[in-house]
Amino acid sequence: QVQLVESGGGLVQAGGSLRLSCAASGSIFSIDAMGWYRQAPGKQRELVAASASDSDTNYADSVKGRFTISRDNAKNTVYLQMTSLKPEDTAVYYCTIKEDLYGMVYWGKGTLVTVSS
Repeated sequence: QVQLVESGGGLVQAGGSLRLSCAASGSIFSIDAMGWYRQAPGKQRELVAASASDSDTNYADSVKGRFTISRDNAKNTVYLQMTSLKPEDTAVYYCTIKEDLYGMVYWGKGTLVTVSS
């Protein structure tokens, strides 16, 4: 069984910063991709940022230059540094990992980020 636990969400003013963390634990052989999605009220879940095992990264156009994804493979942890936050960044942020051996995908329960104007 694999668990993902996100932390770091909260309320911040526009222009501020937050750092999200997600730690994976349980029966994990090794992790291929790690990433963050978000879902705003009334909208579909969307990819925010992803990190492949070869360190290649991918970002949504709306967060390029403001958000940075990083990972600590020794700790099975992925981070999302968010700067210059905007009210439209308000959403529940979900961590996800793709396990390497069988390609299983796991999701965290989400952490709420609220950006006030």
